[in-house]
Amino acid sequence: MSLSRRALLGIIGGTAAATVVGVPLIHGVRGSSSTGELLPSRRPLPPPFKRPLTVPPVLQPTRTEATADYYDIVQKAAYAEILPDVRTQIWGYNGIFPGPTIVSRSGRRAVITHRNELPVPVVVHLHGGHTPPEHDGYPTDLLYPLNMAGMNHDHMGGAISHGQRDYLYPLQQRAATLWYHDHRMDFTGPSLWHGLAGFHLVGDDDERRLPLPIGDRDIPLMITDRSFDTDGSLLYPSLDPTLLTTPGVKEPYGAGVLGDVILVNGTPWPVADVSAVRYRLRLLNASNARRYKLTLHPAPSGGQSLVQIGTDGGLLDRPIAHDAIEIAPAQRFDIIVDFSRYQSGQEITLRNEFGDGSTTHVMRFRVTGPAPDATHIPEQLSAAAAVLPANTAAITRTLLFRHDDVSGMPGWTINGQPFNPNYDFAQPKLGTTEIWRLITDFHHPIHLHLGHFQVLRRGIGPAGAYDHGWKDTIDLRPAEEAMIIVTFDDYKGRYVFHCHNLEHEDMAMMGNFTTT
Repeated sequence: MSLSRRALLGIIGGTAAATVVGVPLIHGVRGSSSTGELLPSRRPLPPPFKRPLTVPPVLQPTRTEATADYYDIVQKAAYAEILPDVRTQIWGYNGIFPGPTIVSRSGRRAVITHRNELPVPVVVHLHGGHTPPEHDGYPTDLLYPLNMAGMNHDHMGGAISHGQRDYLYPLQQRAATLWYHDHRMDFTGPSLWHGLAGFHLVGDDDERRLPLPIGDRDIPLMITDRSFDTDGSLLYPSLDPTLLTTPGVKEPYGAGVLGDVILVNGTPWPVADVSAVRYRLRLLNASNARRYKLTLHPAPSGGQSLVQIGTDGGLLDRPIAHDAIEIAPAQRFDIIVDFSRYQSGQEITLRNEFGDGSTTHVMRFRVTGPAPDATHIPEQLSAAAAVLPANTAAITRTLLFRHDDVSGMPGWTINGQPFNPNYDFAQPKLGTTEIWRLITDFHHPIHLHLGHFQVLRRGIGPAGAYDHGWKDTIDLRPAEEAMIIVTFDDYKGRYVFHCHNLEHEDMAMMGNFTTT
């Protein structure tokens, strides 16, 4: 068998994948919410709020040293009980979805050995990690299973491993809610849809000194949407069901695949019992293309029910109270919810105001009663979130993300260029600061590897309500322009930036930059 790799749309004259992008759609009845198309399940949907919320287990190190912790993860196919009365095959880190949570300390290295027992190559990216390029999960740095050792492959200059490899994360960064997921070129969308995602939480002394909720009152919530076939298997419109040769999705899903079942930590519309105290909820949108507008229903008296304390890159400087939070694919929001504002026995639904039908509900909380609570939300959270002055930037770059013609076929491009591992959009020097001007046609959540950034402006106005703090992903709406500022430091080498609508990413909306 021959396993070929390609340089994506147009680099070798275009492929069949480009023909199925079609016309992008804006899906959602409550305003333009997501670029994509709904893929209806073929199996009756389960009733919501019947199963308890589960939290992914914390992975224990296999060994520790003075400055490092070592972990082992096996990527393999397994079966999960997602829907009632049926078992669904997933691809999971250690065979579970979400994968096990890794908890690390800032400045303490994590070395994670991944063994691939799946029927496809894989790549692991620590999303939000400040990571050397050889461990960042570049899309062509493939880890093959051992049974593919004899296959021919055109990996386009990527670093190839077989069986297993180590990923080293220095974690010289602030406390933050990170996550890890597959990042294989052309196939990130179906790989995540099958289950290859997990939390990696980083803590530090500054955060621990704050009187925030901890322990079982600090809950990571991975929100995803999925669709299911009649037999309970995951339904995804891949052109190649083997996910080995031909990338892309069937028409009309090239603009983004939207599921009709909302999962939280792998459970459809779960319910969680909570005491009448403050909880920290680490919200992660791990969906392929769906955006969410999250609210609590009913809202507590006085509103401002969701108090944001953190974002992609860690704590904010000060808390921000919201009545709703808009969260795009790959973004994280750390929030505090004070359930003492509700009555014992009351049920509160986390709703998606961008949803329609089954996707309007996310999960439910049930207040069990009062309990001691020594926490509070400080007025000052972190001094490390001050905005970088725009006059410190050495250069301003303009990047246009759009639905485009690629070699006579429809596709997704940046500045008219489809992804090419041999082409750099930028070569920033280490230690320098740059402003990137981002312009879009449709919804594009833009993710930058290596560096966290701050949002300076949207259009002619200031940063938006959800733009505060250090980010690695910015949610850009249709026909919008934004300016971000970022400093590149520590590691020289090749990295990528891309749209985190995974169908857009797989179909060419990704670019290189090389730090020098």
